[in-house]
Amino acid sequence: MAGPSQPQVTDEVWDDTRIKSFLELRAYGDQPEDFHILLKAYRGMRPADFGRFLTFYHEAGRDLDARDKQGRTLWEIISSHRQGADFVKIRAAIG
Repeated sequence: MAGPSQPQVTDEVWDDTRIKSFLELRAYGDQPEDFHILLKAYRGMRPADFGRFLTFYHEAGRDLDARDKQGRTLWEIISSHRQGADFVKIRAAIG
């Protein structure tokens, strides 16, 4: 059985430039852009990096409580995820 084409790296360094690059993402289809960016960042970052991202995201005037096409916030969706609580706490700390 073949392994993954790229092994998961958990000790990567995420500098501010890399984290801020998520602010440049564009939604595809009819997904709201602010929600799309939050979801991609959540899926791609560790909690500490995501916390730094949320600061940049908020400073850029993005909507922390953006909703998907079904009207759900990221926080509502991930609250039941195994690791989601860490990310929800980070959001709550921003206010």
